Amino acid sequence: MDIFLLIIGFLIVLTGIIGSVLPVLPGPFASWIGLLLLYLTKAIPIDWTVLGITMGVAILVSIIDYVLPILGTKKFGGSNYGVKGSMVGLVFGIFFGPLGIIIGPFLGAFFGELIKDHKDAKKALKAAVGSFIGFLSSTLLKLAVCLVFAGMYIATFWEYKDAFFGISE
Repeated sequence: MDIFLLIIGFLIVLTGIIGSVLPVLPGPFASWIGLLLLYLTKAIPIDWTVLGITMGVAILVSIIDYVLPILGTKKFGGSNYGVKGSMVGLVFGIFFGPLGIIIGPFLGAFFGELIKDHKDAKKALKAAVGSFIGFLSSTLLKLAVCLVFAGMYIATFWEYKDAFFGISE
């Protein structure tokens, strides 16, 4: 059962890394679930402090993920139309691969601002840049957290690898 949890946990950690870039999949929270599965094995003693802190980080980063694009759009003079447009653009961008995920929010914010203010393309472009910066910042933050969680997973496994395979020193 431990090997099963080890493999499933690692796959979920990898899903979290992918999910930090693809908005369809949960990022940091998925990686945290992978860590939890590792600690639920009999080979590794449960460290509630580590699990609590990492869970707090996953929740905080998930909240920040929603706030940063909004702040970026607002900081650059955008409105709720730009924020909603960037979200719609992100959904449509998913169908066009990684480039669509990057360009979609930008175009969505741009067109959202154009819908609000029909003639001010310069203002719409500025808001779109803010939305893009916010989206990129939140994505990089999620990716960094997921990579740290993956590193913790690997380091913890490596520390207790002998217990998984019944090797005694």
